[in-house]
Amino acid sequence: MLRRVGAQYVALRVVVALTGLLLGFEGCEGLPRNVANCAITPTPPADLTVVPPAPEPPAAALCGFPLTISSPATGAGVNSPVPLVATATPPDPIYTVRVYVDGQAVLYTPNTNVNQLIWMANGQHTVEVVAEDTAGYIATASIRVNVIGQDPGALNIQNQNSWLNCSTLIVNSTCAAGLGNATSTLTLHESTPSLDESAARFTIAGPHPYSNELYWIPLGGGNSVSHFTYDLWFYIDHGDAPQSLEFDVNQAFGGTRWTWGSQCDFNQTHHWNVWDPLNEVWVPIFVPCDHFPSNTWIHLVWTLERVGNQVHYITLTVADQTYNVDTYFTAQPNWTQEEIDVAFQMDGNYKQEPYSVWLDEVNLLAN
Repeated sequence: MLRRVGAQYVALRVVVALTGLLLGFEGCEGLPRNVANCAITPTPPADLTVVPPAPEPPAAALCGFPLTISSPATGAGVNSPVPLVATATPPDPIYTVRVYVDGQAVLYTPNTNVNQLIWMANGQHTVEVVAEDTAGYIATASIRVNVIGQDPGALNIQNQNSWLNCSTLIVNSTCAAGLGNATSTLTLHESTPSLDESAARFTIAGPHPYSNELYWIPLGGGNSVSHFTYDLWFYIDHGDAPQSLEFDVNQAFGGTRWTWGSQCDFNQTHHWNVWDPLNEVWVPIFVPCDHFPSNTWIHLVWTLERVGNQVHYITLTVADQTYNVDTYFTAQPNWTQEEIDVAFQMDGNYKQEPYSVWLDEVNLLAN
């Protein structure tokens, strides 16, 4: 079944944030010395269920709790995207953690640990991490880095252990606009079938027809890249079972979210559909889509770009045939979570036939 990418992602990210907030609220007892002796009483966020827009320039520290950037070292010469590792230890549950590059927010996370890629142009940059907890205390840490080269992007994404899925995070609600909740698993480092002995296996089943499962993985953030190539291989054990398969790329910063969503719609339009982010609807394009053969590796390549406030679908290559899509849509406004991520969704058919999809050599190239 079809899904509304923007609304679904809003719900998912709020749920991720709430998992930390629901752990409880510590009072003043046992606070670290720098917080207990704070001369200013902070104002707690008014609504902990909402991710606020990023203040720019970043907020100043307010009786900051421990926050460290362990990698890269300050002053280091690095290639972009830069692996950034940071840890916050707030006295209360975390509210927001943001990464800024030269004063502009490029990454939001609801987690106290940051281990993400940050895309930056060549040259000297200031990278700052700002963390706020639910009591309103704010910690900051910053480094200077010198970007001396550009690497292709995020490679072998299927091997990363930070995939998230909506069935796990959404309670008492359907996942990814399905008509029920699917059962699903993800197994990493599958040696067979695989192109390089390290594929990721995604399964879907369950008792409810037309149930879906959405997986996505936050890769990092940045506003210096605007051209993307989503390059991957997939393999289906029962080619007739999926209702549709979906492959997405997202980039968000500055209050706007650029979503390039694509869906091979086997049983309804029998075409590839692309996502219109502003109107939150699927739009069929001229590229046909029939069920893929079982137990066969299929190569998929999307070339995409951000053009002002528009998303541009440039070309689609599938099963060794390239199509010139050349389609533009307006991006989604009023988005307050900075991120670059990719997503993969499996949709169940009218019988909710179980099937598995293996992804391998999944790369997001960006420049």
